[in-house]
Amino acid sequence: MGRSIPDGFVLGAATSAFQIEGAADRRGETIWDRFIRVRGLPDTGLVACDHVDRLDEDLDLMAELGLQAYRFSVAWARVLPEGHGRPDAAGLGFYDRLVDGLLERGIVPWLTLYHWDLPQALDDVGGWRVRDTVGRFTDYAALMVGRLGDRVPNWITHNEPWVASMLGHRDGVFAPGGTDMGEALTVAHHLLVSHGTAAQAIRAAAPAARVAAAIDCRPAVPATDREEDVVATRHFDGFRNRWFLDPLFGHGYPDDMVDAYRTAGRFDARPGGDGPVRDGDLDLIAQPLDVLGLNYYTGIRISAGREEDETPDVAPGPNPPEGHTEMGWPVQPDVLHGFLLRLQRDYAPASIMITENGASFSDGPDAEGRVHDVRRTAYLHDHLAAAIDAREAGVPVEGHLTWSLLDNLEWTQGFAQRFGVIHVDHTTQRRTVKDSGWWLRDAIASRTLPDVPGPSAGA
Repeated sequence: MGRSIPDGFVLGAATSAFQIEGAADRRGETIWDRFIRVRGLPDTGLVACDHVDRLDEDLDLMAELGLQAYRFSVAWARVLPEGHGRPDAAGLGFYDRLVDGLLERGIVPWLTLYHWDLPQALDDVGGWRVRDTVGRFTDYAALMVGRLGDRVPNWITHNEPWVASMLGHRDGVFAPGGTDMGEALTVAHHLLVSHGTAAQAIRAAAPAARVAAAIDCRPAVPATDREEDVVATRHFDGFRNRWFLDPLFGHGYPDDMVDAYRTAGRFDARPGGDGPVRDGDLDLIAQPLDVLGLNYYTGIRISAGREEDETPDVAPGPNPPEGHTEMGWPVQPDVLHGFLLRLQRDYAPASIMITENGASFSDGPDAEGRVHDVRRTAYLHDHLAAAIDAREAGVPVEGHLTWSLLDNLEWTQGFAQRFGVIHVDHTTQRRTVKDSGWWLRDAIASRTLPDVPGPSAGA
Protein backbone atom coordinates (compact mmCIF):
# COMPACT_ATOMS: atom_id res chain seq x y z
CA MET A 1 0.00 0.00 0.00
CA GLY A 2 1.12 3.56 -0.68
CA ARG A 3 1.06 6.51 1.61
CA SER A 4 -2.30 7.33 3.18
CA ILE A 5 -4.27 10.42 2.19
CA PRO A 6 -5.60 12.34 5.21
CA ASP A 7 -9.31 12.39 5.92
CA GLY A 8 -10.93 15.43 4.35
CA PHE A 9 -8.15 15.98 1.81
CA VAL A 10 -10.00 16.55 -1.49
CA LEU A 11 -8.78 15.31 -4.87
CA GLY A 12 -10.10 16.58 -8.17
CA ALA A 13 -9.20 18.22 -11.45
CA ALA A 14 -9.37 21.62 -13.12
CA THR A 15 -10.02 23.21 -16.53
CA SER A 16 -10.84 26.63 -17.99
CA ALA A 17 -13.59 27.70 -20.36
CA PHE A 18 -11.60 29.01 -23.33
CA GLN A 19 -9.26 26.03 -23.25
CA ILE A 20 -11.94 23.33 -23.52
CA GLU A 21 -15.42 24.64 -24.30
CA GLY A 22 -15.43 25.38 -28.03
CA ALA A 23 -18.87 26.41 -29.34
CA ALA A 24 -17.44 29.82 -30.12
CA ASP A 25 -20.37 30.56 -32.42
CA ARG A 26 -22.60 30.57 -29.33
CA ARG A 27 -20.73 33.19 -27.32
CA GLY A 28 -19.25 36.64 -27.83
CA GLU A 29 -15.73 37.24 -29.12
CA THR A 30 -12.98 37.26 -26.49
CA ILE A 31 -9.55 38.87 -26.41
CA TRP A 32 -8.08 35.42 -26.97
CA ASP A 33 -10.10 34.85 -30.15
CA ARG A 34 -8.81 38.16 -31.50
CA PHE A 35 -5.23 37.60 -30.32
CA ILE A 36 -4.97 34.14 -31.86
CA ARG A 37 -6.40 35.36 -35.15
CA VAL A 38 -4.17 38.45 -35.37
CA ARG A 39 -1.03 36.51 -34.44
CA GLY A 40 -1.88 33.74 -36.91
CA LEU A 41 -1.58 30.98 -34.32
CA PRO A 42 -2.51 27.55 -35.69
CA ASP A 43 -4.76 26.31 -32.88
CA THR A 44 -7.87 28.20 -31.79
CA GLY A 45 -10.64 28.05 -29.22
CA LEU A 46 -13.36 27.76 -31.84
CA VAL A 47 -13.75 24.03 -31.07
CA ALA A 48 -11.03 23.35 -28.48
CA CYS A 49 -12.16 20.12 -26.74
CA ASP A 50 -15.79 20.53 -27.85
CA HIS A 51 -16.75 20.39 -24.18
CA VAL A 52 -20.02 22.31 -24.56
CA ASP A 53 -21.38 19.68 -26.92
CA ARG A 54 -19.77 16.75 -25.08
CA LEU A 55 -20.73 17.83 -21.59
CA ASP A 56 -22.45 14.60 -20.55
CA GLU A 57 -19.54 12.49 -21.80
CA ASP A 58 -17.04 14.59 -19.85
CA LEU A 59 -19.16 14.56 -16.70
CA ASP A 60 -19.38 10.77 -16.93
CA LEU A 61 -15.59 10.57 -17.25
CA MET A 62 -15.21 12.69 -14.12
CA ALA A 63 -17.54 10.33 -12.30
CA GLU A 64 -15.63 7.30 -13.60
CA LEU A 65 -12.44 8.77 -12.16
CA GLY A 66 -14.23 9.37 -8.86
CA LEU A 67 -13.36 13.08 -8.74
CA GLN A 68 -14.40 14.72 -5.49
CA ALA A 69 -14.12 18.26 -6.87
CA TYR A 70 -14.00 19.94 -10.27
CA ARG A 71 -12.77 23.43 -10.98
CA PHE A 72 -14.07 25.12 -14.12
CA SER A 73 -14.38 28.70 -15.32
CA VAL A 74 -17.32 30.57 -16.75
CA ALA A 75 -16.79 32.18 -20.15
CA TRP A 76 -17.83 35.78 -19.43
CA ALA A 77 -18.67 36.25 -23.14
CA ARG A 78 -20.93 33.17 -23.14
CA VAL A 79 -23.28 34.65 -20.58
CA LEU A 80 -22.76 38.34 -21.51
CA PRO A 81 -21.57 38.46 -25.14
CA GLU A 82 -20.76 42.19 -24.91
CA GLY A 83 -19.49 41.94 -21.33
CA HIS A 84 -22.63 43.63 -19.98
CA GLY A 85 -26.28 44.11 -20.86
CA ARG A 86 -28.84 41.39 -21.44
CA PRO A 87 -27.63 37.91 -20.38
CA ASP A 88 -27.66 35.10 -22.92
CA ALA A 89 -30.21 32.50 -21.77
CA ALA A 90 -28.52 29.61 -23.56
CA GLY A 91 -25.15 30.52 -22.08
CA LEU A 92 -26.53 30.62 -18.55
CA GLY A 93 -28.34 27.37 -19.25
CA PHE A 94 -25.08 25.63 -20.11
CA TYR A 95 -23.63 26.42 -16.69
CA ASP A 96 -26.86 25.32 -15.03
CA ARG A 97 -26.46 21.95 -16.72
CA LEU A 98 -22.78 21.73 -15.83
CA VAL A 99 -23.34 22.49 -12.14
CA ASP A 100 -26.36 20.22 -11.89
CA GLY A 101 -24.46 17.44 -13.64
CA LEU A 102 -21.60 17.73 -11.17
CA LEU A 103 -23.91 17.65 -8.16
CA GLU A 104 -25.83 14.66 -9.52
CA ARG A 105 -22.49 12.80 -9.67
CA GLY A 106 -21.39 13.84 -6.19
CA ILE A 107 -18.68 16.22 -7.44
CA VAL A 108 -18.22 19.56 -5.65
CA PRO A 109 -18.04 22.56 -8.01
CA TRP A 110 -15.27 25.16 -7.82
CA LEU A 111 -16.28 28.04 -10.09
CA THR A 112 -13.75 30.53 -11.46
CA LEU A 113 -15.21 33.79 -12.71
CA TYR A 114 -12.24 35.01 -14.75
CA HIS A 115 -9.65 32.86 -16.49
CA TRP A 116 -8.27 35.51 -18.90
CA ASP A 117 -11.00 35.45 -21.59
CA LEU A 118 -12.22 39.05 -21.37
CA PRO A 119 -15.03 39.87 -23.81
CA GLN A 120 -13.45 41.69 -26.75
CA ALA A 121 -16.19 44.33 -26.61
CA LEU A 122 -14.89 45.41 -23.21
CA ASP A 123 -11.26 45.48 -24.34
CA ASP A 124 -12.33 47.68 -27.25
CA VAL A 125 -13.29 50.36 -24.70
CA GLY A 126 -10.23 49.96 -22.50
CA GLY A 127 -10.46 46.51 -20.92
CA TRP A 128 -8.61 46.04 -17.65
CA ARG A 129 -6.64 49.21 -18.41
CA VAL A 130 -9.63 51.29 -17.29
CA ARG A 131 -11.50 51.41 -14.01
CA ASP A 132 -14.89 50.88 -15.62
CA THR A 133 -14.11 47.20 -16.15
CA VAL A 134 -13.99 46.72 -12.37
CA GLY A 135 -17.67 47.61 -12.27
CA ARG A 136 -18.49 45.44 -15.28
CA PHE A 137 -16.78 42.48 -13.61
CA THR A 138 -18.65 43.08 -10.36
CA ASP A 139 -21.98 43.10 -12.21
CA TYR A 140 -20.99 39.87 -13.98
CA ALA A 141 -20.05 38.26 -10.65
CA ALA A 142 -23.42 39.29 -9.19
CA LEU A 143 -25.21 37.78 -12.20
CA MET A 144 -23.45 34.44 -11.83
CA VAL A 145 -23.82 34.13 -8.06
CA GLY A 146 -27.48 35.08 -8.41
CA ARG A 147 -27.88 32.23 -10.88
CA LEU A 148 -25.67 29.55 -9.30
CA GLY A 149 -25.05 30.63 -5.72
CA ASP A 150 -27.62 28.17 -4.38
CA ARG A 151 -25.60 25.27 -5.80
CA VAL A 152 -21.94 26.36 -6.03
CA PRO A 153 -20.18 26.58 -2.66
CA ASN A 154 -16.71 27.71 -3.87
CA TRP A 155 -16.12 30.90 -5.90
CA ILE A 156 -12.73 31.86 -7.31
CA THR A 157 -12.76 35.45 -8.50
CA HIS A 158 -9.58 35.52 -10.60
CA ASN A 159 -7.13 33.01 -11.98
CA GLU A 160 -3.48 34.08 -12.04
CA PRO A 161 -3.68 37.88 -12.17
CA TRP A 162 0.10 37.98 -12.67
CA VAL A 163 -0.27 36.19 -16.00
CA ALA A 164 -3.23 38.30 -17.13
CA SER A 165 -1.38 41.53 -16.32
CA MET A 166 2.27 40.80 -17.07
CA LEU A 167 2.15 38.34 -19.96
CA GLY A 168 -0.87 40.12 -21.42
CA HIS A 169 0.19 43.75 -20.97
CA ARG A 170 3.94 43.84 -20.32
CA ASP A 171 5.43 41.07 -22.46
CA GLY A 172 2.88 41.05 -25.28
CA VAL A 173 2.90 37.25 -25.47
CA PHE A 174 -0.64 36.71 -24.16
CA ALA A 175 -3.88 38.45 -25.04
CA PRO A 176 -4.45 41.30 -25.55
CA GLY A 177 -0.77 41.80 -26.42
CA GLY A 178 0.24 44.97 -24.54
CA THR A 179 3.92 45.80 -24.03
CA ASP A 180 4.10 48.43 -21.29
CA MET A 181 5.04 47.74 -17.67
CA GLY A 182 3.11 50.73 -16.34
CA GLU A 183 0.00 49.50 -18.12
CA ALA A 184 0.57 46.00 -16.74
CA LEU A 185 0.74 47.28 -13.17
CA THR A 186 -2.43 49.32 -13.69
CA VAL A 187 -4.15 46.19 -15.02
CA ALA A 188 -2.90 44.20 -12.02
CA HIS A 189 -4.36 46.80 -9.68
CA HIS A 190 -7.73 46.78 -11.41
CA LEU A 191 -7.80 42.97 -11.31
CA LEU A 192 -7.10 43.02 -7.57
CA VAL A 193 -9.70 45.69 -6.85
CA SER A 194 -12.27 43.74 -8.87
CA HIS A 195 -11.47 40.68 -6.76
CA GLY A 196 -12.52 42.69 -3.72
CA THR A 197 -15.70 44.11 -5.23
CA ALA A 198 -16.68 40.70 -6.61
CA ALA A 199 -16.07 39.12 -3.20
CA GLN A 200 -18.53 41.61 -1.72
CA ALA A 201 -21.10 40.82 -4.42
CA ILE A 202 -20.72 37.07 -3.87
CA ARG A 203 -21.16 37.33 -0.12
CA ALA A 204 -24.14 39.66 -0.46
CA ALA A 205 -26.00 37.17 -2.66
CA ALA A 206 -24.75 33.91 -1.14
CA PRO A 207 -23.57 34.43 2.46
CA ALA A 208 -22.57 30.79 2.86
CA ALA A 209 -20.33 30.80 -0.23
CA ARG A 210 -16.58 30.58 0.16
CA VAL A 211 -14.51 33.18 -1.71
CA ALA A 212 -11.05 32.46 -3.13
CA ALA A 213 -8.48 33.82 -5.56
CA ALA A 214 -6.11 31.53 -7.48
CA ILE A 215 -2.58 32.94 -7.43
CA ASP A 216 0.19 31.39 -9.51
CA CYS A 217 3.39 31.55 -7.52
CA ARG A 218 6.96 31.00 -8.63
CA PRO A 219 9.15 30.31 -5.58
CA ALA A 220 12.68 31.62 -6.19
CA VAL A 221 16.15 31.00 -4.78
CA PRO A 222 19.39 32.79 -5.64
CA ALA A 223 21.53 31.15 -8.30
CA THR A 224 24.57 31.75 -6.05
CA ASP A 225 25.19 33.26 -2.63
CA ARG A 226 26.54 36.46 -4.20
CA GLU A 227 24.85 39.54 -2.79
CA GLU A 228 23.70 40.71 -6.22
CA ASP A 229 21.91 37.39 -6.82
CA VAL A 230 20.28 37.54 -3.38
CA VAL A 231 19.06 41.09 -4.05
CA ALA A 232 17.77 40.08 -7.50
CA THR A 233 15.88 37.15 -5.97
CA ARG A 234 14.20 39.41 -3.42
CA HIS A 235 13.07 41.68 -6.26
CA PHE A 236 11.80 38.74 -8.30
CA ASP A 237 9.79 37.49 -5.34
CA GLY A 238 8.23 40.92 -5.01
CA PHE A 239 7.48 41.17 -8.72
CA ARG A 240 6.12 37.63 -9.03
CA ASN A 241 4.61 36.71 -5.67
CA ARG A 242 4.40 39.42 -3.02
CA TRP A 243 2.87 42.09 -5.29
CA PHE A 244 -0.32 40.00 -5.30
CA LEU A 245 -0.20 38.08 -2.02
CA ASP A 246 0.62 41.04 0.24
CA PRO A 247 -2.40 43.20 -0.68
CA LEU A 248 -4.76 40.21 -0.70
CA PHE A 249 -3.81 39.55 2.91
CA GLY A 250 -4.10 43.16 4.06
CA HIS A 251 -0.43 44.15 3.98
CA GLY A 252 -0.77 46.58 1.08
CA TYR A 253 1.69 46.60 -1.78
CA PRO A 254 5.20 45.62 -0.59
CA ASP A 255 7.26 48.69 0.32
CA ASP A 256 10.40 47.63 -1.52
CA MET A 257 8.50 47.13 -4.77
CA VAL A 258 6.48 50.33 -4.33
CA ASP A 259 9.77 52.24 -4.06
CA ALA A 260 11.35 50.39 -6.98
CA TYR A 261 8.41 50.89 -9.32
CA ARG A 262 7.92 54.54 -8.38
CA THR A 263 11.63 55.33 -8.76
CA ALA A 264 11.59 53.75 -12.20
CA GLY A 265 8.50 55.76 -13.17
CA ARG A 266 6.45 52.60 -13.67
CA PHE A 267 3.70 52.86 -11.05
CA ASP A 268 2.59 55.13 -8.25
CA ALA A 269 0.98 53.00 -5.57
CA ARG A 270 0.03 55.90 -3.28
CA PRO A 271 -3.74 56.23 -2.82
CA GLY A 272 -4.74 59.47 -4.46
CA GLY A 273 -1.35 59.79 -6.16
CA ASP A 274 -0.56 59.87 -9.86
CA GLY A 275 -1.45 56.21 -10.38
CA PRO A 276 -4.76 54.29 -10.46
CA VAL A 277 -4.87 53.59 -6.70
CA ARG A 278 -7.83 55.30 -5.06
CA ASP A 279 -8.59 55.84 -1.40
CA GLY A 280 -10.13 52.65 -0.03
CA ASP A 281 -8.72 50.39 -2.76
CA LEU A 282 -6.38 48.49 -0.47
CA ASP A 283 -9.25 47.75 1.91
CA LEU A 284 -11.31 46.48 -1.02
CA ILE A 285 -8.51 44.18 -2.18
CA ALA A 286 -8.09 42.82 1.35
CA GLN A 287 -11.58 41.30 1.62
CA PRO A 288 -11.16 38.20 3.81
CA LEU A 289 -10.25 35.10 1.81
CA ASP A 290 -11.95 31.89 2.82
CA VAL A 291 -9.50 29.95 0.66
CA LEU A 292 -6.22 30.85 -1.01
CA GLY A 293 -5.97 29.06 -4.33
CA LEU A 294 -2.37 28.14 -5.14
CA ASN A 295 -1.34 27.32 -8.70
CA TYR A 296 2.09 25.70 -8.58
CA TYR A 297 4.21 24.10 -11.28
CA THR A 298 7.88 24.75 -10.53
CA GLY A 299 10.42 27.01 -8.86
CA ILE A 300 13.20 29.14 -10.33
CA ARG A 301 16.82 30.14 -9.70
CA ILE A 302 17.44 33.88 -10.06
CA SER A 303 20.67 35.71 -10.89
CA ALA A 304 21.40 39.41 -11.20
CA GLY A 305 19.87 40.80 -14.37
CA ARG A 306 16.98 38.31 -14.30
CA GLU A 307 15.00 39.84 -11.47
CA GLU A 308 11.90 40.19 -13.67
CA ASP A 309 12.59 37.29 -16.04
CA GLU A 310 11.32 33.74 -15.67
CA THR A 311 12.31 32.40 -19.08
CA PRO A 312 13.03 28.68 -18.52
CA ASP A 313 16.60 27.50 -18.97
CA VAL A 314 15.24 24.54 -20.95
CA ALA A 315 13.23 25.41 -24.05
CA PRO A 316 9.70 23.98 -24.22
CA GLY A 317 9.28 21.00 -26.49
CA PRO A 318 9.24 17.20 -26.65
CA ASN A 319 11.97 14.98 -25.18
CA PRO A 320 12.96 17.28 -22.30
CA PRO A 321 16.01 16.47 -20.17
CA GLU A 322 15.39 14.21 -17.21
CA GLY A 323 13.71 16.02 -14.36
CA HIS A 324 11.91 18.52 -16.62
CA THR A 325 8.47 18.70 -18.20
CA GLU A 326 7.83 19.53 -21.83
CA MET A 327 7.19 23.14 -20.79
CA GLY A 328 10.89 23.27 -19.87
CA TRP A 329 10.11 23.46 -16.16
CA PRO A 330 12.11 21.57 -13.51
CA VAL A 331 10.12 19.04 -11.49
CA GLN A 332 10.46 20.26 -7.87
CA PRO A 333 7.93 18.86 -5.40
CA ASP A 334 10.18 19.88 -2.52
CA VAL A 335 9.78 23.51 -3.58
CA LEU A 336 5.99 23.17 -3.33
CA HIS A 337 6.38 21.84 0.21
CA GLY A 338 8.64 24.70 1.22
CA PHE A 339 6.41 27.34 -0.33
CA LEU A 340 3.34 26.01 1.46
CA LEU A 341 5.22 26.39 4.75
CA ARG A 342 6.14 29.94 3.76
CA LEU A 343 2.52 30.83 2.96
CA GLN A 344 1.50 29.66 6.40
CA ARG A 345 4.32 31.59 8.07
CA ASP A 346 3.87 34.87 6.16
CA TYR A 347 0.12 35.02 5.56
CA ALA A 348 -1.64 32.41 7.76
CA PRO A 349 -4.45 31.73 5.26
CA ALA A 350 -7.61 30.17 6.63
CA SER A 351 -7.29 27.40 4.06
CA ILE A 352 -5.27 26.59 0.95
CA MET A 353 -6.51 24.65 -2.06
CA ILE A 354 -3.93 23.69 -4.67
CA THR A 355 -6.09 24.86 -7.55
CA GLU A 356 -3.63 23.87 -10.29
CA ASN A 357 -0.70 21.48 -10.35
CA GLY A 358 0.33 19.18 -13.16
CA ALA A 359 2.79 18.40 -15.92
CA SER A 360 2.90 18.48 -19.71
CA PHE A 361 4.06 15.29 -21.41
CA SER A 362 2.96 14.30 -24.90
CA ASP A 363 2.56 10.54 -24.41
CA GLY A 364 -0.17 9.25 -26.71
CA PRO A 365 -2.10 6.00 -27.12
CA ASP A 366 -0.10 2.89 -27.95
CA ALA A 367 -1.21 0.12 -30.32
CA GLU A 368 -3.63 -1.14 -27.68
CA GLY A 369 -5.07 2.31 -27.00
CA ARG A 370 -3.36 2.80 -23.63
CA VAL A 371 -1.51 5.98 -22.65
CA HIS A 372 1.41 5.05 -20.38
CA ASP A 373 2.29 8.50 -19.04
CA VAL A 374 4.55 7.35 -16.22
CA ARG A 375 6.29 10.72 -15.88
CA ARG A 376 3.01 12.54 -15.22
CA THR A 377 1.94 9.90 -12.73
CA ALA A 378 5.24 10.27 -10.87
CA TYR A 379 4.86 14.05 -10.91
CA LEU A 380 1.40 13.84 -9.35
CA HIS A 381 2.49 11.27 -6.79
CA ASP A 382 5.42 13.36 -5.59
CA HIS A 383 3.56 16.68 -5.50
CA LEU A 384 0.61 15.18 -3.65
CA ALA A 385 3.05 13.71 -1.14
CA ALA A 386 4.64 17.17 -0.71
CA ALA A 387 1.23 18.75 -0.11
CA ILE A 388 0.30 16.08 2.43
CA ASP A 389 3.64 16.59 4.20
CA ALA A 390 2.85 20.30 4.48
CA ARG A 391 -0.61 19.53 5.82
CA GLU A 392 0.87 17.25 8.44
CA ALA A 393 3.26 20.08 9.38
CA GLY A 394 0.28 22.31 10.16
CA VAL A 395 -0.43 24.06 6.85
CA PRO A 396 -4.21 24.06 6.19
CA VAL A 397 -4.02 22.42 2.74
CA GLU A 398 -7.51 21.14 2.00
CA GLY A 399 -6.91 19.45 -1.33
CA HIS A 400 -5.36 19.23 -4.78
CA LEU A 401 -6.91 19.86 -8.19
CA THR A 402 -4.89 18.34 -11.01
CA TRP A 403 -4.25 20.49 -14.07
CA SER A 404 -5.78 19.34 -16.24
CA LEU A 405 -8.73 17.04 -16.73
CA LEU A 406 -8.34 17.11 -20.53
CA ASP A 407 -5.57 17.75 -23.04
CA ASN A 408 -6.71 21.27 -23.79
CA LEU A 409 -5.74 24.36 -25.79
CA GLU A 410 -2.63 25.51 -23.96
CA TRP A 411 -2.95 29.16 -25.04
CA THR A 412 -0.12 30.16 -27.42
CA GLN A 413 1.31 26.63 -27.21
CA GLY A 414 -1.90 25.32 -28.77
CA PHE A 415 -2.44 21.58 -28.67
CA ALA A 416 1.30 20.84 -28.64
CA GLN A 417 1.42 20.84 -24.82
CA ARG A 418 -0.63 18.12 -23.13
CA PHE A 419 -1.41 18.48 -19.42
CA GLY A 420 -4.48 16.24 -19.26
CA VAL A 421 -5.05 13.02 -17.36
CA ILE A 422 -7.44 12.32 -20.25
CA HIS A 423 -5.96 12.24 -23.76
CA VAL A 424 -7.93 14.11 -26.43
CA ASP A 425 -7.52 13.43 -30.13
CA HIS A 426 -8.20 16.92 -31.43
CA THR A 427 -9.19 15.62 -34.86
CA THR A 428 -11.86 13.17 -33.67
CA GLN A 429 -12.37 14.51 -30.10
CA ARG A 430 -11.99 10.94 -28.83
CA ARG A 431 -11.22 10.81 -25.11
CA THR A 432 -8.84 8.20 -23.64
CA VAL A 433 -8.12 8.06 -19.92
CA LYS A 434 -4.36 7.98 -19.41
CA ASP A 435 -2.62 5.79 -16.84
CA SER A 436 -2.25 8.93 -14.70
CA GLY A 437 -6.04 9.27 -14.70
CA TRP A 438 -6.49 5.67 -13.59
CA TRP A 439 -3.82 6.27 -10.92
CA LEU A 440 -5.77 9.29 -9.68
CA ARG A 441 -8.94 7.20 -9.60
CA ASP A 442 -7.18 4.55 -7.51
CA ALA A 443 -5.78 7.18 -5.14
CA ILE A 444 -9.25 8.62 -4.56
CA ALA A 445 -10.85 5.22 -4.09
CA SER A 446 -8.18 3.77 -1.80
CA ARG A 447 -7.29 7.00 0.07
CA THR A 448 -3.64 6.18 -0.54
CA LEU A 449 -0.98 7.30 -3.02
CA PRO A 450 -0.37 4.11 -5.04
CA ASP A 451 3.19 3.31 -6.00
CA VAL A 452 4.12 4.50 -9.49
CA PRO A 453 4.88 1.67 -11.93
CA GLY A 454 8.07 1.72 -13.95
CA PRO A 455 8.02 2.50 -17.69
CA SER A 456 6.27 -0.18 -19.71
CA ALA A 457 6.98 -1.41 -23.21
CA GLY A 458 4.23 0.85 -24.49
CA ALA A 459 5.49 4.02 -22.84
